[in-house]
Order: sequence, then structure tokens, then C-alpha cells
Amino acid sequence: MSNLELLAPAGNAAIGLAAINCGADAVYIGASRFGAREAAGNSVSDIEVLARYAHRYGARVYVAMNTLISDDEMEYAVELAEQLWQAGADALIIQDMGLLEAGLPPIPLTLSTQGNCDSAEKAVFYEKCGFKRIILPREFSLAEIKAVRAAVSCELEFFVHGALCVSQSGQCYLSHALGGRSGNRGSCAQPCRKAYRCTDSAGMPVDIGHYPLSLKDLNLSKRLNSLYLAGITSFKIEGRLKDGNYVKNAVTIYRRELDKILAKHALPAASSGIAVPGFEPNAEKTFNRRYTAYFLDGNPSDIAATDTPKFRGELLGTAYELKEGSFRINGAEKLHPGDGLTWFNRSGQLCGALVNGVKDGRVRMQSMIGLDAGAKVFRNYDRLFIQSIANARPERKFRASLEFSDYERGFILKASDELGRHAEKKLPVAKSLARKPEQAEETIRKQLSKAGESGFLISRLDINMSAPYFLPVSQLNDLRREVLSRLSAEIPVYERKEIKIKKTRHAFPLKKLDFRGNVMNSLAAAFYKRHGVKEIAKAAELGGEIKDKPLMRLRYCLRRQAGLCKKGRDSSPFFLEAENGDRLRVEFRCDECRNEIFLEAAGQRKEENSYEDKSRPKRKRQ
Repeated sequence: MSNLELLAPAGNAAIGLAAINCGADAVYIGASRFGAREAAGNSVSDIEVLARYAHRYGARVYVAMNTLISDDEMEYAVELAEQLWQAGADALIIQDMGLLEAGLPPIPLTLSTQGNCDSAEKAVFYEKCGFKRIILPREFSLAEIKAVRAAVSCELEFFVHGALCVSQSGQCYLSHALGGRSGNRGSCAQPCRKAYRCTDSAGMPVDIGHYPLSLKDLNLSKRLNSLYLAGITSFKIEGRLKDGNYVKNAVTIYRRELDKILAKHALPAASSGIAVPGFEPNAEKTFNRRYTAYFLDGNPSDIAATDTPKFRGELLGTAYELKEGSFRINGAEKLHPGDGLTWFNRSGQLCGALVNGVKDGRVRMQSMIGLDAGAKVFRNYDRLFIQSIANARPERKFRASLEFSDYERGFILKASDELGRHAEKKLPVAKSLARKPEQAEETIRKQLSKAGESGFLISRLDINMSAPYFLPVSQLNDLRREVLSRLSAEIPVYERKEIKIKKTRHAFPLKKLDFRGNVMNSLAAAFYKRHGVKEIAKAAELGGEIKDKPLMRLRYCLRRQAGLCKKGRDSSPFFLEAENGDRLRVEFRCDECRNEIFLEAAGQRKEENSYEDKSRPKRKRQ
């Protein structure tokens, strides 16, 4: 196994650079096409810039090409993969097995979570195919992770933070069925985040909240040790559609937590340098739907955010003494103009507005529509906190050691860093004894410890002089700058791994693939046939039959969420109906503790909403 890795999302190269500077050991970024986040594509040249910078610290860049690919697109996909390899990408994240047949460059491959590797048997199969890494399903428990680790030796990646898909990854077809926007093609419309009215088979309302399919966000920051012991190699933060402030905040939190694990087990870091973020992180202050450990410890009863799929923020208190345009709340002094507040109106819908000012314990607002006395008030935009991140200039610095000594003709400063680089600079000068020895040594120590903009952090300084000599501050500074410049001039050696995929013939665990096999091109079909699959249906996106078929498979149970678990006994279905007329049927497979969702009727279509980055009220134009 490789060293433990903190893996961060990069919606673009700038966010990727910031993630590296905040301590990420690797970043994953979408290519210009074929990424599961269509809105987060990047040019080859931008990825090259990111890779060149990351490699300076031994950090890696993984490129997501994890959508299904048509026959017409395959030639271009292979060309793009070659360009990404030449640009310095360290691995490709894929789900389409057709790429293995198409003749890829010798770039290591990671099986996307969209590949639905949901068993140890499948993991063994994909490892034999040549995958260097497998991204496990988000819904796995520690026991399931351990079972896969016992079966394979390849790297295992696991999501530790961010948004959760309610369906098994790669096995959601609802967005495609409703409006043609396929998650397996990078354009999911997120129907799971919509409001639905829930009823039982008798038509009676089921009290489960306005958004019964909307899950909380994942936060396993305090569970990294358990995941390490279970066999996880890479700890992955979700969020290629999140902004830079979110990414910097999350990476800084997880860098600190992972460093504790490395220290506890005496493990080396997966990349070089030390992160200096320049701000104090807080997981509660950037986008989240409240947090859950999901299924890590089994089957919890409360993992959904059924009140809202938006970011309601951290609870401040209860509003009272409402007057036109203002209200009182305990702790009002914590608020500042420009902060964003939210609250739920009488209908249970989330409302919000910006703070105009705070005076004498009263909070003046741009709007108070829907706010009643006694309502809980939340802050989902802490202006000063967000400014502290936005204004910070995170840096990644190499640890350097200095040794200052004298020789017969003057003084010498030697430097070395954590990469094993060495440099030295001699200062031929007449030596003069210090009149105040202690003060002279303190001056030497102070000036030589100032690394400034050099890209180094002085972690150790040894002063070994035969006598207490005096040196002017200007000479000390020049000596330090020169030796660190020489140390920096030596470019670190970075070698990428190369893996050539060979055509294999071992048996796939299944003999028959329906539309959920996600076979969208002839090369993928040939791959599965060579591995023993006898029947292969078309992918849903290719016209595969999905009518009256389960469009989502859920481990999350709506009955359990509503407190109506039948504990393994047969259960009648629930029905979900949206405002636009979409009607879904939820079938309960209680013997498996699974749900399946079917489409009963599709309503009128309009542009679907995405709540990923709507983390605060918009400012009014002046």
C-alpha cells in the first residue's frame, strides 16, 4: 500500500493550486469532456499547469473521465487521455470499460465510484483487470471496507466529506428518465433534492419532511483512524462544483486530522512540504446540509436532511421582539453587516436575507419575510469568516535545516531540505569578536530563521562557531537568501508510475447485464463478453428499456427515516409526488434492507435546480 493520501476536489486549476497549498496530497479534476460533473470541465493546458505545480511537492493530479462514452466519442476520448498523460496527469478516473479496449496510454487507472464496485468479488475482478485504485461506494460500512481490503492489494479510495447521492453511485437513472439529463453522462438534474409529498399505499400522508430523498452531507473527519485500520488508502473530499473557499476550508480541516493519524502510527506523508493556510478552518461555516457518518457504523435512523437541501447554516438562537425590519436574538453581537441569516417560515420553507446592521442588541435585516417570533435563526454566511479564507494566501513550504559555522577565512551557511537537496554558501570576511556574545548569537538566530518568500520553513537551525563572532544583519540576510535560492534552484525529481493495461479473460461476477450494467459502446460490450458475460443490454442512455424498471436503488430507507420500519417484514410502497406532477413509487425490499424507486408518471419539465453552491442569499444590486 502507498502512503495515506488526502485527496481534494478541483473545479478548476486555481482551486486545485489552493488545495495543494492547503495540504492536499492529490487533487482530482475534470477533463474538458467526459467528467461526471459536466459543469466542471478543464482544458489540457490548465491541467498541465496544475500537474507541474503539484509535482514539485510530490503531490498528484487525477483526471476524471468517468462518464459513459458512445462509439462515436471513443476515438476522441482516447486522444484526450493521451493528451492528459503528456500533460502530466498521474491517473485517469473512469467507469466505462470500453476505454480498456481502446488502447490507452500507460496511465494508471482508477475505477470511479460510478463503476459500482459494491462487493469484494467485483473488487478482485477489477484489480485483475489492471486498476491501480478502486473508489468504494459511499454507502459502505467499515465491515464492508475490511472485506474488500482482505480480498485485494490495490489502493482503496473512500469519500470522507461532502454531498451524498441517495442512490447507489452509477445506478441512478431517475434524472435521465425524467428529462434526459443523465448522471452517468455528467448532467444529473438532482431530482433527489426536489420537494415531494409522501403518501402510503392508502393515500395517507407520511410525515417525512418536504425533501424525503435529500441526504445530509458526509463528515468523517474524526473517523480517519478507523478508515485507515479498515484499509483505506486515500481519503477523498467531494466537491468539484464547490467554490475555492469551501475546498480550502475542508482541506485544511482534513490535513490536520490526517497528520494526527500519521503521527500516531509513525507513517510518512504522501507528499512533501508543510501547509500554511493562513486562516482558521471551521466545517460548520461552509456549505453543508448538516453532517452524518452515513452507513459507516451500520444502519442509522437519521441520515436525511428532509427539511431543506440548501445550506441553512449554524444555529444562532430564537428570534423575539420583532419590529419592522429588525428583531432581537441572544448573541446578536456576533453578527455583522453582510452576514446571511436563514429561518423556516410557517410552511416549512427555508427563507433568508442579509444583515444590514446590529445596534443595541437588535438585528436589522434587508428582509424579514416569513420570520415569526419564536422562529429559530441560522447563519449560513459568516462574512468575516469567508473573508478570512478569501483574503488568506495559503502557502506550501519545504522544511529546511540550516547550519551556520565559521571557517578559517570567514563563515559558511549550509542548508538541506526534506527532499534531500543540499546547498551551501561561504562568506569570506574578516571575523570580529562580538562585544555582547548573547545578543550577537540571538541576532544571528533571528535573521537566519526568516525564510520570507523563499518557499521554505526553517525547521531547524544549528549555530556552531568556534568563538562568539559578530556579523552585520545585512550580511546575514544576504547569506540566508543566497543559500535558500541555491537550494530552491535544484528541481525535485518526480517520477510518474506507468501501467500498461493488458487484455484479460477472467470471469466477471455476473453472467447477465441489464441496463444497469451501463454498457454504452461496442468496446465495452466486447470487454464484458470476453470476461464471460452472456447477455448484455443497452445502457439507458443508449435507449435501453427502463420502463417499469427500478431507476434508483437505495440503502437509505424512507420507512426507517419516518420511524415506520417493518424490521424485515414485507411493506407496502410509498408514493412521492412533486409539484410539477412527477410521481414516484418507492418499493421496500425489507429482506435486503433496500429501497427501489420506480417512475409512475413524469410531470411538466422545466430547468432543474441544483443546490450545491447556493450557500447564502444573493446581495441586492445597488
